[in-house]
Amino acid sequence: MSFFQMPNPMAARRLFIGRSGLVLSGAAVALLAGREALAAGTGDAKGTDVQILNTALGAELEAIAAYQLGAESKLLQKPVLDLAISFQGHHKEHAEVLAKTIEKLGGKAVVAKANYNFPAEQLKSQTDVLRFAAKLEQGAVSAYLGAVPLFKNRDLSKAAASILGDEAMHWAILRQALGEVPVPSAFMV
Repeated sequence: MSFFQMPNPMAARRLFIGRSGLVLSGAAVALLAGREALAAGTGDAKGTDVQILNTALGAELEAIAAYQLGAESKLLQKPVLDLAISFQGHHKEHAEVLAKTIEKLGGKAVVAKANYNFPAEQLKSQTDVLRFAAKLEQGAVSAYLGAVPLFKNRDLSKAAASILGDEAMHWAILRQALGEVPVPSAFMV
């Protein structure tokens, strides 16, 4: 049974969106707690944290563009289209928080590329779009998993872990929509 065939998919979707909103709010609180908390690292440590944040921001901007491509493809049917737009909204929230944090730390936030090299010509069905999105979300999970221990400022690690959780939920839901096992193993690697 897929996510979209659950007895009450709207209730399940609201539950997911509500939970991810709470997670993101926790990330926003941790990231935007104030200059003193965010500026705890000094010198090179702060620069390293800004670099990691900018890498994450670049990935979030890419995800926003990818979901836009999927939404504009006319290949997604409701409720999949609604879900994609919802996930794009999460990525927009992540990007906004990351950009504000980079600026608070004295860095300059990266901006979206004018063009991403997406395999648009290979997206011929809803399944193709879902598979493409799932691969991007899996990559985001991996990237955040690698970034969490690298932050010098532990508050940033907590916030990145919170975003990691949201990305993992996206990946699981997309896998389920594809008819795959949503959580393929007990550990994320």
